[in-house]
Amino acid sequence: MPRIAEARAGAEPSSPRQHARRQSILRAAAEIAADTGLDRVQMQEVARSAGVAIGTLYRYFPSKTHLFTAVMADQIEGLAARLPDRTAHESAEDSVFATLSAATRNLLRRPALATAMIQSANAARAATVPDLARVDTGFLDLLLRAWGVESPTEHHVARLRLLILLWYGVLQSRLNERFTPEEADADLRMACRLLLAPEADAG
Repeated sequence: MPRIAEARAGAEPSSPRQHARRQSILRAAAEIAADTGLDRVQMQEVARSAGVAIGTLYRYFPSKTHLFTAVMADQIEGLAARLPDRTAHESAEDSVFATLSAATRNLLRRPALATAMIQSANAARAATVPDLARVDTGFLDLLLRAWGVESPTEHHVARLRLLILLWYGVLQSRLNERFTPEEADADLRMACRLLLAPEADAG
């Protein structure tokens, strides 16, 4: 497990050069974690691979928790950019299920990295790891788009929060090889059907 995050937020980039440097750090961290797993990631190695000074790395990411929570936010935003919009013939349940399945497939391609991101997000505290909010809002917005809800109510958001929590559990079970792909898909389909069915709107 990663350390609990340092009690300060990282610096935010303010120029194109700083944004590019931050992205280089995130790419390097993702590649290294995919090969080694979180526990064996060394911040010095990430800095070297990204071509930045170790002080620069720590200015943006005070801990590995900060770093891999940011990697997760970046991955979610990348997935959102690649996924097509819901088609007219798709039901809401099918569209959200397809989005969750795509996210699962994407993460399972590099299981060590997926585990690093999930462990880091679980250890992060919202007050000191701003990228945790990017993870939460990014995934929520992704599913609202798949659902086709443009003006969500608190009830819509609550249902998706429950669905996201269930998805995290299913994903963890896939990473631990406790669920087969077929079992995971069946559980996610049932969750989408129960939580997103039109009759639940009155709840």
